[in-house]
Formats: sequence, structure tokens, C-alpha cells
Amino acid sequence: MGLRRALLDVAPLRSSPAFRRLWIGQSLSGFGSQMTLVAVMFQVWETTRSTAWTGAVGLAQALPIVVLGLFAGTVVDRVDRRRLYLLTTGGTTVCLLLLTLQGFLGRLPAAGVLALVVAQACFGAFGGPASRSFIPQLLPEHQVAAGLALRRIAFQGAMLVGPALGGLIVGAFGVGGCYLIDTLTFAGALYGAFGLPPLRPGAGPARPGLRGVLDGLVFLSGTPVVRGALLTDLAVTVLSMPISLFPLINAERFGDDPRTLGLFLTAIAVGGVVASAFSGAFTRLPRPGLVMLAGSATWGAALTLFGLSPHPWAGLACLVLAGAADTVAVVSRSTIVQTRTPNELLGRVGAAEQIVGQAGPDLGNLRGGLVAHATSGAVALVSGGLLCLLAVAAVAIVTPDLRRTAVASPTRASQS
Repeated sequence: MGLRRALLDVAPLRSSPAFRRLWIGQSLSGFGSQMTLVAVMFQVWETTRSTAWTGAVGLAQALPIVVLGLFAGTVVDRVDRRRLYLLTTGGTTVCLLLLTLQGFLGRLPAAGVLALVVAQACFGAFGGPASRSFIPQLLPEHQVAAGLALRRIAFQGAMLVGPALGGLIVGAFGVGGCYLIDTLTFAGALYGAFGLPPLRPGAGPARPGLRGVLDGLVFLSGTPVVRGALLTDLAVTVLSMPISLFPLINAERFGDDPRTLGLFLTAIAVGGVVASAFSGAFTRLPRPGLVMLAGSATWGAALTLFGLSPHPWAGLACLVLAGAADTVAVVSRSTIVQTRTPNELLGRVGAAEQIVGQAGPDLGNLRGGLVAHATSGAVALVSGGLLCLLAVAAVAIVTPDLRRTAVASPTRASQS
């Protein structure tokens, strides 16, 4: 019984047909998106032979989300979220169809490909917060953490398998074949979206424009539990994101062997998949705030050990631990945010969470690269891990409600 309770809780898939269809569709489109990222990078590199252009792919994905995010959240809190998600998913599918056509019929220049990536990201800036609002509307509170863990394992699985599969498909059928498969996977996402019931924002729609944005910011600043959860995530990613250091660490510990470079990200993904597979061990715990703080602290400690480890394979084991801790922290943080945010504000808070998730790692990778350039890769890793531990401790001290907050248990939920 103990092992069964530790395994991934699939009760949301059984209890909610709408959530089940949504999860299947989003899982398929997640795999397709990871494959398309490989295809876009390959096409841009093949066209330009410039790392500046390949770096611009990440900027094209991130900038619309950061710029439009809070205003997009206001829109999500004013309209039927199902209709908005259908619209944005349809718009993304059109962008993918255009990428597919140019991949088969005549390739666009790099600027044209990036323009389609920007358009797709604009749809994502609105569709992402809408999608984040679905789980607390489709599932009872005691199943929210399990639903988030199911979404997380789908994301980790796509990260683990999607890029490798995308590379194989590009090699066999060209970028057009990869784009075509992604277009078909978004048909699955549309299937999931059509199965949703009407999902309205609640008692009162958000005020339009800047006033609605300010209402969301007032809620964030005045709600310690939600504010502390987002600040923890921002601090952890800004202070200790290690991905920009992987090429340097690979050169130092594996002799710059290109075959081992991919192992670093794979190790993090493996840890995430394992943690998701056994997520019942933490999603059933009553205090997600404590779980989030513990996961965030373990991430910082694992990266500190990674920086100190003299043995390359022991270092990879530390990254597996870091990936598992990251999944624990992310699922627990989202549980707090979604169960402690009123329905009428889910879009704006979801947009803030999406911005933090997008901008934090980018800033963290920049910090790590700058510190490593001035010192060394080990110093950048160890200093980042220790700063992460200090930041988590600071948030835990100044936000006692974050340590005490609890979610409804199945027993309480059935009695209410």
C-alpha cells in the first residue's frame, strides 16, 4: 500500500473526462513542440550558420510571453477561457501549418521562420495562462496537486524524448516532416480543448487594460503565500540556473566530448521523470508550501554538490537529484498558486507564473555565464547553489504562512 501511494496519482484521469482529454491532447502537443524546436534550430542554423541567429530563436519564444503576459492574463480573466484556448490553439496550429508548407514547398529565410515563431509565441502568451487556469476548475482541490504532477510528467517526458525524436525525423524526412507531425499533434490539443466545458472567470470579469493588470499585482503583493511561492521560484532560477555552464563543465570533466554534452540535460530530465512517477509521495502531503521549500533547497544543495564533485559521473548523479527536486518544487508551487488564487484572478496570476518561469531561467543562465567568465564553472555552480539555499531560507523565515498553508484532504473535501 505504501508503494502504491508513492506512485503517480492518476485519479484525475479517472474522475474527470474533460481533464483526461485535455491531458492527452496537451501531452501530444508537448512532444510535437519539442520536436519543432529542434527543427527550427536546425533550419535557422542551416540557413545562416550563425549562433546569433540560433540564439534569437530563444528570444523569439520568450519576448512575446514577457511583454504580453500580464495583459494576456487580464484577457483570460474577462472571457470564456475555453473559447480563448480554442482560438489560441487554432492560431498555433495555423502557424505550424505555415511552417510545414515552407518546409516542403520552399523554405523561408531565417527572419521569416522567426516571424512565425514570434506569432506562435504570441498565441502562447494568451493560451498559456488560460491553460493554467483549467486544473483548479476541472478538479476538486484535493486532486489539483495530482493533476499538476500528471502535467509535469508529460512535460518531462516530452523534454526527454522529443528532441531526440525530432532530430531523427529531421534526418529522415527533413524539417517539413517534423513540422507536419507537430501540426498533427496540435489536432490532439484541439480535441482536448473541444472536450472542455465552458470555463468562465467567475463572479466578476477583470477590469480592462492596465486597471486589470494592477488588480492582479495588488493581489500578488497582498497575498503572502502566493507571493512567497513565486518569489521562491524566481530566486531559485535567477540565482542557480546551471544550463549555460554545461558546455564549460563538459569541457573540464569530459574532455569536451560532444557525445556527453547532452547527458547533462538528460540527467535533469531523468530526475524529473522519476520524481513525477513517484509524485504520490509528495502530492498527497497536506502542506505543499513546506514541500516546495524542501524541494527548492534540495535543488540548491544538489547543484552545490555538482560544483564540488571531482568525479564526472557523480556530478551527473547530482543533476538527477536536482531534476527530481525541481519537479517536487514546481508541482508544489503550482498547487499553492492555483488553490490559493480566486477563480476570477487565475488568468493574471497564471500569466505572472508563466513570466517567472520564462524570465527566471534566462536571467539565471546569464548570471551563471557571467560569473563563470570572471571566475570558473565550479565557482559559478557553488555560489549559485549556496545563494539559492540562502534565498529559500529567507523566504521561509519572512513568509511563515507559506510553511503552514494546507490543501483540502479527500476526507474534508467529501464532507464540505
